Amino acid sequence: MTRRPEQTERPDGASSADEDAAPLRLSWVQPEDLVGHELRQADEDGRDATAVRRRWQAAGGAPAPARAGTSAPAAGPELRALAGELLDELAALPSPLAGDEPTELDLLRAGCPNWPESDRAAPGEAAPGGTPRTEPAARLEAGWLGRAAGCVLGKPVEKLPLAGIREIAQATGNWPLNDWFTEVGLPAEVAERWPWNRRSRATSLAENIDGAPEDDDLNYPLLGLLLLERHGPGFRTADVAQLWLDELPAGRTFTAERVAYRNLLAGVEPPETARRHNPFREWIGAQIRADVFGWTRPGDPAAAAEAAWRDATLTHSGNGVYGAMFAAALVAEAAGGRTDVHGCLRAGLSVVPARSRYATAVRTGIELARAEPAGDAAGFATVVDALHERYGAHHWVHVLPNAALLAAALTHSDGDFTGAICRTVSGGWDTDSNGATAGSVTGLLAGHPDALPERWIAPLAGRLASTVGDFDGIGFDRLAERTAALARSGSGARTDSTARTGRPEGATIDPRSDT
Repeated sequence: MTRRPEQTERPDGASSADEDAAPLRLSWVQPEDLVGHELRQADEDGRDATAVRRRWQAAGGAPAPARAGTSAPAAGPELRALAGELLDELAALPSPLAGDEPTELDLLRAGCPNWPESDRAAPGEAAPGGTPRTEPAARLEAGWLGRAAGCVLGKPVEKLPLAGIREIAQATGNWPLNDWFTEVGLPAEVAERWPWNRRSRATSLAENIDGAPEDDDLNYPLLGLLLLERHGPGFRTADVAQLWLDELPAGRTFTAERVAYRNLLAGVEPPETARRHNPFREWIGAQIRADVFGWTRPGDPAAAAEAAWRDATLTHSGNGVYGAMFAAALVAEAAGGRTDVHGCLRAGLSVVPARSRYATAVRTGIELARAEPAGDAAGFATVVDALHERYGAHHWVHVLPNAALLAAALTHSDGDFTGAICRTVSGGWDTDSNGATAGSVTGLLAGHPDALPERWIAPLAGRLASTVGDFDGIGFDRLAERTAALARSGSGARTDSTARTGRPEGATIDPRSDT
């Protein structure tokens, strides 16, 4: 998810830096901007919010903003106070899906009949249909490069609807999508109708890519690397929170992450940070943070999923947590080099409660992809159309439509790198996040940077821009070496009560950077 670094935002989506006279509006956290999203979440998880919706509408409350993080107009003090009350009332409503979609790890595992055994085999031993054995650092570098390439491919068209992505690609002779987006040859009327993502236009088109530009889909794996280097495989959710307070400016967070950050600063502790006034708790944010837990647990999807759970429960619950666990297990299986993409998807599903909406979304994507008769990139458009018909009512950053699309693209491409990232990005929704995960998985399956097509890797120039820690300008080869060192040193996730709760009794979170 490419986002603006500013902390404030105008209702029309322009940042506070664009207009000096704009009022201060802290996006993604004001109660009046959250009620509409929580009402939509209630519809999705089966809660009866009819009475709350009537009160909100009668008071003049706005629906959920479609794209920006703030609604228009700004709320007065009475409406803001009412919004806070209604958020509490909505949180108290029971969901009929709660039994099938728990967040507690013990209950979650009980809903996974095929939960994998940890450390089932030594990573790197190729199974029938798997990729050849390779040096861990080389495979991991291919994963880092793949994640970056898929992310950059999706950045210019993030937030565009499906029709816009298709028209741009068709107008530039790049449909079905098979290469970087470009504005060379793009008709002016098409460019005006479907403007590029404002901040990505200068860094992520074919004619201007010079290294991997900064993006939260790349920053979060860097934070995960720092987390594991500082705290080891038995890190606690409280350690994740402390790392964020030390290294991640609040203005670099969005949606569920920003709400959790606000909750931390208000004295709320995990896992309540994920639940209090957080209608984004089942969006994609935790899923985009999970690759590093798979990279460092090659061939061990169970341990990768449990590590992702400890990270995800700072900000997400239910299906939002399942997204992180699915991605971590999917990536871990790919990093092991013992199976193909379909085995990786089975590993991902094995750590998700079978009766959950997330598992249904993944199975739906896989089934639609398998049923598509042509089997080529052009035929995949019909799969995308079917997914948008089914999941189009969800917000474009919600985890469920994006999970279905990712699973469909990986299945339909049969794990081919170009096919996977292009199918994923061409399907819309959270284009850079989905492209990043697809690239990570298929990069790992390729097994070596030299196995990735030059046209995707050369523009990245072997380096990554970031404001996290001292990572700015770091080479992907160095990132792979640091990741491989963690993969060699890790022996399994913590399984005692501190791992399940996120912190031992008496643990504290201190916003000072010297603790």
